[in-house]
Amino acid sequence: MARLAKSKIARKEKSDLLYRAIMTLKTEEECYRFFQDLCTISELRSMEQRFEVAKLLSEGMIYTDILDKTGASSATISRVNRSLLGGTGGYEEVLDRLKETEE
Repeated sequence: MARLAKSKIARKEKSDLLYRAIMTLKTEEECYRFFQDLCTISELRSMEQRFEVAKLLSEGMIYTDILDKTGASSATISRVNRSLLGGTGGYEEVLDRLKETEE
């Protein structure tokens, strides 16, 4: 199945500006500072948790173990799993790139 170049949300001018801004970040420290200014602690923790869930699911960990390890709700785990199985491929792209940098 062919994927759209941009998702519906990314077609909005404000979304494009945010994503272009993120792409200008050069170091992990810059990312920390930008996202701490941009997001609340709760928003950051939610994103961190969802990404950890995606990583664990991609490694084959089962729901109950992920729930125990991360504290994520079963609804969050299920939503992330749906994105991994039928989303836009964003999780997979980033997880694959992280694996490459770790090798």
